[in-house]
Amino acid sequence: MHSEPTLTIESDPKPADRSIVERGLEAFNHQHAGDSHHQPLCVFVRDSAGNVLGGLLGDTYYGWLAINLLWLDEAWRGHGYGRMLLRAAEAEAIRRGCRHAHVDTLSFQALDFYLSAGYIVFGELAGLPPGHTRYFLQKPLAAHGS
Repeated sequence: MHSEPTLTIESDPKPADRSIVERGLEAFNHQHAGDSHHQPLCVFVRDSAGNVLGGLLGDTYYGWLAINLLWLDEAWRGHGYGRMLLRAAEAEAIRRGCRHAHVDTLSFQALDFYLSAGYIVFGELAGLPPGHTRYFLQKPLAAHGS
Protein backbone atom coordinates (compact mmCIF):
# COMPACT_ATOMS: atom_id res chain seq x y z
CA MET A 1 0.00 0.00 0.00
CA HIS A 2 1.33 3.42 -0.98
CA SER A 3 0.89 6.54 1.08
CA GLU A 4 -0.64 9.61 -0.55
CA PRO A 5 1.87 12.12 -1.92
CA THR A 6 2.31 15.45 -0.15
CA LEU A 7 2.50 18.92 -1.62
CA THR A 8 5.33 21.21 -0.51
CA ILE A 9 5.95 24.87 -1.28
CA GLU A 10 9.66 25.66 -1.39
CA SER A 11 11.45 28.95 -2.02
CA ASP A 12 14.90 27.39 -2.20
CA PRO A 13 14.55 23.85 -3.56
CA LYS A 14 17.44 21.45 -4.00
CA PRO A 15 18.96 21.70 -7.50
CA ALA A 16 18.40 17.94 -7.92
CA ASP A 17 14.67 18.37 -7.23
CA ARG A 18 14.39 21.18 -9.79
CA SER A 19 16.29 19.03 -12.27
CA ILE A 20 13.75 16.20 -11.96
CA VAL A 21 10.94 18.56 -13.00
CA GLU A 22 13.01 20.16 -15.78
CA ARG A 23 14.11 16.80 -17.22
CA GLY A 24 10.55 15.46 -16.98
CA LEU A 25 9.12 18.37 -18.97
CA GLU A 26 12.02 18.17 -21.43
CA ALA A 27 11.27 14.49 -22.09
CA PHE A 28 7.55 15.18 -22.51
CA ASN A 29 8.22 18.06 -24.92
CA HIS A 30 10.66 15.92 -26.90
CA GLN A 31 7.94 13.30 -27.44
CA HIS A 32 5.66 15.92 -28.98
CA ALA A 33 7.96 18.49 -30.59
CA GLY A 34 11.30 16.76 -31.13
CA ASP A 35 14.69 17.92 -29.95
CA SER A 36 14.63 21.55 -28.85
CA HIS A 37 18.35 22.02 -29.51
CA HIS A 38 18.37 24.16 -26.35
CA GLN A 39 21.51 26.18 -25.75
CA PRO A 40 22.14 29.09 -23.40
CA LEU A 41 23.21 32.28 -25.18
CA CYS A 42 24.99 35.00 -23.19
CA VAL A 43 26.61 38.16 -24.50
CA PHE A 44 28.52 40.53 -22.21
CA VAL A 45 29.95 44.04 -22.35
CA ARG A 46 33.19 44.13 -20.35
CA ASP A 47 35.65 46.85 -19.45
CA SER A 48 39.38 46.49 -20.10
CA ALA A 49 39.81 44.66 -16.76
CA GLY A 50 37.16 42.11 -17.73
CA ASN A 51 34.47 43.44 -15.39
CA VAL A 52 30.92 43.00 -16.64
CA LEU A 53 29.26 46.31 -17.50
CA GLY A 54 26.13 44.67 -18.86
CA GLY A 55 24.86 41.74 -20.78
CA LEU A 56 22.13 39.76 -22.44
CA LEU A 57 21.14 36.37 -21.05
CA GLY A 58 19.03 34.17 -23.25
CA ASP A 59 18.46 30.76 -24.74
CA THR A 60 17.92 29.31 -28.17
CA TYR A 61 15.47 26.44 -28.68
CA TYR A 62 12.99 25.20 -31.27
CA GLY A 63 14.30 27.79 -33.72
CA TRP A 64 13.66 30.73 -31.39
CA LEU A 65 15.89 33.14 -29.48
CA ALA A 66 14.48 33.83 -26.03
CA ILE A 67 15.87 37.01 -24.49
CA ASN A 68 15.51 36.50 -20.75
CA LEU A 69 17.46 39.48 -19.40
CA LEU A 70 19.20 42.49 -20.92
CA TRP A 71 20.86 44.98 -18.61
CA LEU A 72 23.54 47.68 -18.82
CA ASP A 73 25.12 49.63 -16.01
CA GLU A 74 23.48 53.05 -16.01
CA ALA A 75 26.78 54.81 -16.85
CA TRP A 76 27.00 52.87 -20.13
CA ARG A 77 23.42 53.33 -21.32
CA GLY A 78 22.79 55.52 -24.35
CA HIS A 79 26.10 54.64 -26.01
CA GLY A 80 24.80 51.90 -28.32
CA TYR A 81 25.90 48.94 -26.20
CA GLY A 82 22.35 47.68 -25.71
CA ARG A 83 21.84 47.61 -29.47
CA MET A 84 25.21 45.83 -29.88
CA LEU A 85 24.20 43.20 -27.32
CA LEU A 86 20.89 42.63 -29.08
CA ARG A 87 22.43 42.44 -32.57
CA ALA A 88 25.15 40.06 -31.39
CA ALA A 89 22.57 37.75 -29.77
CA GLU A 90 20.34 37.84 -32.85
CA ALA A 91 23.31 37.09 -35.14
CA GLU A 92 24.36 34.14 -33.00
CA ALA A 93 20.77 32.90 -32.89
CA ILE A 94 20.62 33.02 -36.68
CA ARG A 95 23.94 31.13 -36.83
CA ARG A 96 22.27 28.50 -34.61
CA GLY A 97 19.36 28.22 -37.04
CA CYS A 98 16.82 30.43 -35.28
CA ARG A 99 14.18 32.19 -37.36
CA HIS A 100 12.43 34.15 -34.58
CA ALA A 101 13.10 35.95 -31.29
CA HIS A 102 10.91 36.81 -28.32
CA VAL A 103 11.27 38.94 -25.22
CA ASP A 104 9.16 40.53 -22.53
CA THR A 105 9.70 43.89 -20.90
CA LEU A 106 7.94 46.11 -18.41
CA SER A 107 6.49 49.51 -19.30
CA PHE A 108 9.24 51.31 -17.35
CA GLN A 109 12.03 49.23 -18.90
CA ALA A 110 12.81 48.95 -22.60
CA LEU A 111 9.63 48.84 -24.69
CA ASP A 112 10.75 51.62 -27.05
CA PHE A 113 14.19 50.01 -27.39
CA TYR A 114 12.72 46.71 -28.59
CA LEU A 115 10.16 48.42 -30.83
CA SER A 116 12.93 50.43 -32.50
CA ALA A 117 14.84 47.15 -33.06
CA GLY A 118 11.94 45.69 -35.05
CA TYR A 119 10.10 43.76 -32.33
CA ILE A 120 6.31 43.85 -32.30
CA VAL A 121 3.99 43.54 -29.33
CA PHE A 122 1.83 40.42 -29.41
CA GLY A 123 0.49 40.56 -25.88
CA GLU A 124 0.40 42.50 -22.66
CA LEU A 125 -0.54 42.09 -19.02
CA ALA A 126 -1.84 45.28 -17.44
CA GLY A 127 -1.14 45.63 -13.74
CA LEU A 128 2.09 43.59 -13.75
CA PRO A 129 3.56 45.07 -11.63
CA PRO A 130 0.76 47.21 -10.18
CA GLY A 131 0.53 50.49 -12.06
CA HIS A 132 2.56 49.18 -14.99
CA THR A 133 2.27 46.77 -17.94
CA ARG A 134 4.30 43.76 -19.01
CA TYR A 135 4.70 43.56 -22.79
CA PHE A 136 5.46 40.45 -24.83
CA LEU A 137 7.25 41.03 -28.13
CA GLN A 138 8.51 38.96 -31.05
CA LYS A 139 10.57 39.50 -34.16
CA PRO A 140 11.31 37.42 -37.24
CA LEU A 141 15.03 36.94 -37.73
CA ALA A 142 16.20 37.27 -41.32
CA ALA A 143 18.55 34.58 -42.57
CA HIS A 144 21.01 37.27 -43.74
CA GLY A 145 21.08 39.11 -40.39
CA SER A 146 18.92 41.59 -38.58
